[in-house]
Amino acid sequence: MEQLKENKLGTMPVNKLLIQISLPMMVSMLVMALYNVVDSYFIGKFDPSGIGVAALSYAFPIQNLMIAFAVGTGVGVNALLSKSLGEKNKLLVDKTANNAVLIFLATYALVAVLGLVLPEPIFRMQHASDRAIAYGLQYLPIVMLCSFGLFLQICMERLLISTGRTMYSMITQMVGAVINIILDPILIFGYLGLPAMGVKGAAAATVAGQIVAGLLAIVFNFTSNPEVTLSWKYMKPDRWVIREIYKVGLPSVAMSSLASIMVFGMNSILTAFTEAAVTVFGLYFKLQSFIFMPVFGMNSGVVPIEAYNYGAGRPDRIKQTVRYASFYAVGIMTVGLILFEAVPAQLLALFTEEQQVIELGTVALRLIAIHFPLAGISIIFLSSLQALGRSVRSLIVAFCRQLVVLVPCAKLLSLTGNVDMVWLSFIIAEVVSLTLVSLFLRHTLKEIRGELARKAEENV
Repeated sequence: MEQLKENKLGTMPVNKLLIQISLPMMVSMLVMALYNVVDSYFIGKFDPSGIGVAALSYAFPIQNLMIAFAVGTGVGVNALLSKSLGEKNKLLVDKTANNAVLIFLATYALVAVLGLVLPEPIFRMQHASDRAIAYGLQYLPIVMLCSFGLFLQICMERLLISTGRTMYSMITQMVGAVINIILDPILIFGYLGLPAMGVKGAAAATVAGQIVAGLLAIVFNFTSNPEVTLSWKYMKPDRWVIREIYKVGLPSVAMSSLASIMVFGMNSILTAFTEAAVTVFGLYFKLQSFIFMPVFGMNSGVVPIEAYNYGAGRPDRIKQTVRYASFYAVGIMTVGLILFEAVPAQLLALFTEEQQVIELGTVALRLIAIHFPLAGISIIFLSSLQALGRSVRSLIVAFCRQLVVLVPCAKLLSLTGNVDMVWLSFIIAEVVSLTLVSLFLRHTLKEIRGELARKAEENV
């Protein structure tokens, strides 16, 4: 068995390592947030009524589901590949990387087929207006049929992240976002002599950015990631490897997919009030992504660090990672809280001129933002459970938050007839989530210490 040298994931001081790995990924995730936000901004200018933005909100559950499968699988790849690096198992590293490519290709094929039949029923199930459906059908099929760029990009970036090369991942994200930002106004409004494509232009700009970013990530893996070998030799389905990837990845996919179900349910509840409330909810998700995405980017540093040190038998470094990451996450979310409380109307005005949306949204943003600091801690704790191979526990927490607490509370509060009351469900759900994930993580760390102690005794 070919052996690997010690990686910086096991040697560099934890705080410095976390910042070095996470900072590029935090920038990358902010850039990723630009994809939908930029689309919504220009669509809002193209159609100031807000119906176009509402259409993107109705499309969000499917887009998020696609990303959930890609990122969730990527978490499984991260955990197994980084753990294999920690164990110095080069063969397993390469099998993991190449099986990841096969998995992502198969996922794209499924999404492309669904893109031919799924969009219209999804819009109608959310009780979208005919005009919103018309806009949505110009957008979602293109995004799904051309999603090979999305899956290629996330797959290749996860291989870079797994070995600690997050700077390259940041570059690919930035290149894709810049292309999207440049093409959006050109294609939507028809600049440079091109025909105005409207919502179709937003979709085309998005997938173009993803495709270029994916191709660039391939180049980086072949030229700058020597610890991973992509080769036809290893590109054969391995049941054990795929099972291990999805032992962590499938709960993560399910956990991320819960957000799609939650948004679907919330859209259905809010439509009963007014489509303006759906627009507010969609805009909240786009605005909060600039707060949450840096914390999710930190997760991309937390998972390989903890998984590597789990494989290397260093529990103290795991605890240090949790502590530092939680501190930074709370700081980021507190900044978001202050921003949402101070200038909510100005933030909403970036996307719409409709006063009803701005008035409803001002109250919504201020109420929902109260839970941000708690959410920061929950996110880090959940990623730690995933890194340590306890993804089922993180899935239980996410399921309870999104479907057992959040949506039912929103439905009950909607019975008051006051849409403002619905937003309180986010605070209630986060308190329950943080309580549950804290108990799970404490129990997991105790298990890890016992497991590593037993291994140490066996090696004596």
